[in-house]
Order: sequence, then structure tokens, then C-alpha cells
Amino acid sequence: MENIGKGMVLRMASSILIGMTIVYLLITLYYFFTNKSFKDSYFSPVLFYKLFFVLLSLTLGFGLLYYLLSFNEQLLSINDPYGDPVEKTFGNFLYFSGVTILSVGYGDMVPVGPARFFALIEASLGLLLPTAYFIKALSSSKDKEEKE
Repeated sequence: MENIGKGMVLRMASSILIGMTIVYLLITLYYFFTNKSFKDSYFSPVLFYKLFFVLLSLTLGFGLLYYLLSFNEQLLSINDPYGDPVEKTFGNFLYFSGVTILSVGYGDMVPVGPARFFALIEASLGLLLPTAYFIKALSSSKDKEEKE
């Protein structure tokens, strides 16, 4: 009976900490988007939203591409000594697409066949698009300085 009480307390404490963490993250994001204390801040919400929706669209598009290509052959393997194929669900391919465009991947799924080429293209876009965003933001800030 005592173990049941401890488990319930741990779950409740965990839920409270998770809730507090989510509130903290939301406050941090709110502060980031509303803080205007830096006079020379050149954050452009329009560019940020554009980048977000382009990356989201590319993630969905590549996820769909991987899913459709998987009808013809195996595209993803589990990264273990056996190399078993990943279950062919849209969710798995969307996950793979997300970790590919936002990073260099976690390594839990390995592309094989034509997915290797598309994963390289997607990872390149995930690296180059944010870079282009920052270059655009910096050039906009230089243009503003020159006009003043």
C-alpha cells in the first residue's frame, strides 16, 4: 500500500514539474517575441514566420515523399546490428523528415536506397534556409543603419 502512495506522489510531482516547465517555456517565448528593450534589434516577425512555415512545409513534403517512395522499396532501417526495416507509417517518415531537416538526425533511423539522396538534400535545406534568414536579417539591419 505504501508503494502505491509513493507512486501517486511521484506522478503528481512529475505532472506539476512538467506543467511548470511548459509555463516557463511559454513565458520565455513570449518574452522573446515581445521584448523591445534593444533599440537596434532587427528581428523581423514576417521573416521568422516565413522561415517557420517554409521549414514546416518542407518537413511535411519530404515526409510524404519518403512515405510514397516506401511503397516501392525499403527506405529506412533501424540503426542496430540487425538493420530491421522501420515500420512503413506516415508518422515514422514524418519523424525522420523532422529530425533530418532540423538537425543531422538522431541516428535511430538510417536512410537506405534513394532516401539517402533525399535526406542529404533535406538536411542541406535545413542548414541553408535559416542561414539565409539570418543573412537577410543582417542585410536589413545594415540598410536601416545606412539610411539613418
